[in-house]
Amino acid sequence: MCGPADSYPPRQYFVLTDAGKPVFNSRSMSRDPDELANIIGIMQALISVFLDDRDKLRCINAGKTRINFLVRSPIYYASVSSWGEPESVTRSHLEYLHLQVLSIVSGGQLRRIFERRTNFDLGRLLNGAEILIHSMLDRVQDDLAMSTSSLHCLRMDPGLRSRVASALLPSSRMKDLLYIILIGRGRVITLVRPRKHSIHPADLHILMNTAHSPSIVNSSASASWLPMCLPKFDASAFVNAYITFLQPQPPTPPPENDLSAEGTSTDPSSVCLICVSGNGDFESVRTWCDTVYKKLDGDGTLGTILDSIRTGATEYSVSELSIPGLRHFIYKSRAHVQITVPVYEDPYDTDNEQRRLITLYQILHDNIHAKSGQETPLKLQYIKTQKESVMGWITQPFELYITLSPWMPKSAAIHAANSVARWVKKEESRLFLRDAPVF
Repeated sequence: MCGPADSYPPRQYFVLTDAGKPVFNSRSMSRDPDELANIIGIMQALISVFLDDRDKLRCINAGKTRINFLVRSPIYYASVSSWGEPESVTRSHLEYLHLQVLSIVSGGQLRRIFERRTNFDLGRLLNGAEILIHSMLDRVQDDLAMSTSSLHCLRMDPGLRSRVASALLPSSRMKDLLYIILIGRGRVITLVRPRKHSIHPADLHILMNTAHSPSIVNSSASASWLPMCLPKFDASAFVNAYITFLQPQPPTPPPENDLSAEGTSTDPSSVCLICVSGNGDFESVRTWCDTVYKKLDGDGTLGTILDSIRTGATEYSVSELSIPGLRHFIYKSRAHVQITVPVYEDPYDTDNEQRRLITLYQILHDNIHAKSGQETPLKLQYIKTQKESVMGWITQPFELYITLSPWMPKSAAIHAANSVARWVKKEESRLFLRDAPVF
């Protein structure tokens, strides 16, 4: 198993059709068109050779560099990385890349298009959506919730979370609403859904990436209404997503020359409301969302949430746990399919050190779940580097990945893991979304 790299050059991602037509590449602005055509041609030929033999090309290892492939005909995906992560990690990136493409062009559309024209130029159809794909690739590389196929909820007083959920419950007239999600600081505050539908974490990540993509965050519009496919819900059909960023109304209108209020409605750190509907009745959804906004703003709930975010009350440090040598951890509640993590602090307060730590977590996760062809999964794994010791531990109620000072003995890691589990259990009502209402 490769370990984390010393440096982290940008990973490269490629999308092409099975006819060899380029669709997307993550460094298109800096790559010579002839060089790109040659690379795409070689990738298409390699994949085709294996498919002709009724086999699939999964990856190529070349020194510290690994090239991963994902075949989702009529589209092929490839990634190039030298970060030292397990094969399963970049393969999951390619899966998310595929899901993001499907959110724009549904599986049903793709099938019909390529049945009619096998050499169709999909890149032209996705023209303008590149910013959304780039945003997904940026998120998937360091989002620990995506790495663990889970949700990351905003730390919050359970009474406040319950008030929010009550405000989001739709009336009986809103029969085609599928999901209502409130997000703060890029994390889930609450989620309301029909009794007969759960939401797959991947679909939620697609929604969150779409809502926080630059094209929507920087939009001057007060709300966006987007047709999109949620692949895990139904890969062959579209739903409609109403996305709006919420800010409290000022008590009095600002003076005409006061520009301080401009742009606050799309501040990415503000609260985002997403309503997913099965029909195209924009006006009824907009009217209902306006009513929700008035409820949250009128009773001060929205202001309380935003104050908590601005003051840092929604974050926590490992110092709160008072566990000697503990530097960081990821705790995943398997029952809730949710994670909680503390903020990154010294010595993980630089991009490179965070990437190195994330890669160590990914190695643990990969080995524990036997995701890259290992013979059997593990219940516990301990790794010691020159800079830290890390341990992954899976039990029936939780998964836990902890980072400790390298000077701590292995027995201290076991003690620290038990202490983290006890602390999370005590804080569970604030850290996780439990008993979300259904309608």
